[in-house]
Amino acid sequence: MGNERRHLPHAYLTTVEVADYLRLKERKVYDLVRQGEIPCMRITGKLLFPKQSIDLWLMNHLEGDRRSARPVPAVLAGSQDPLLEWAVRESGADLAMLCHGSGDGVRRLIQGDAMVVGLHLVDADSGTYNVPTAIGLSGMRDLVMFRWAIRQQGLLLAPGNPLGIDCLEDLARLPARIAHRQPDAGAHRLLEWLLARAGVEVDRLRFTVHPSLSEDDLALAIRQGEADAGLGVEAAARRQGLDFVPLHEERFDLALRRRSYFELPIQCLLAFTREPRFAERAEALGGYDVNELGRVVYNA
Repeated sequence: MGNERRHLPHAYLTTVEVADYLRLKERKVYDLVRQGEIPCMRITGKLLFPKQSIDLWLMNHLEGDRRSARPVPAVLAGSQDPLLEWAVRESGADLAMLCHGSGDGVRRLIQGDAMVVGLHLVDADSGTYNVPTAIGLSGMRDLVMFRWAIRQQGLLLAPGNPLGIDCLEDLARLPARIAHRQPDAGAHRLLEWLLARAGVEVDRLRFTVHPSLSEDDLALAIRQGEADAGLGVEAAARRQGLDFVPLHEERFDLALRRRSYFELPIQCLLAFTREPRFAERAEALGGYDVNELGRVVYNA
């Protein structure tokens, strides 16, 4: 190939390719690997470098020395996700979990009180997910979002579906008690959007007095007979032995500052998702498509 390399379309670069891409000597690349300075993985003894991670790493260095910035606590905030919670525990990522909904996660990320946040905020106009200008993150010049999973959202119902609920319209037609999430949670926004699309007026529904603060709380409220139905992910329904009516596929993303992407807790978590048992767990929980996991969907 000489001094002129062809465009590299692959998601992973070899040592030779990444040295050429960064205009470094191969020996320098090996030094960076040994020092733990550059993102890479070792597969069957061969070093591979995820190109998206290399681009983020390069941009982070171009932005200059950020050591004077206030340290960001190793906290996972935002929306709760059963697969994410399990992966954090099993990976040893040492992230404290403070999941009080997507809206709360946005605030904590802006304030520097969380390293990474889970988001699934649908835009009512376009139906797209986690648009920075629509969710209050457009001012973050170092914002990065990467895909965690595509999740199946739907109606969680009491075992055996005694009321015969098959769709959103049934929630208004039948005397059903509806479990619901807090107003700034992604699931609450999604419910309002789905009801509007179905032509169902929110005022016709009988909501429980108190909101459920997590996916598991909502599923448990239905399991214990406090509610007849609610909107949630398939994994939460399976964990509580509930019936489930699928309604919508949503995008669940993780948002963080660019420098946080290279912190040990995040890299530890991402490395764990490449292990076979992670894919096995996603399949067992149900309602997950993790084929795009790790793909950078926004880079300010």
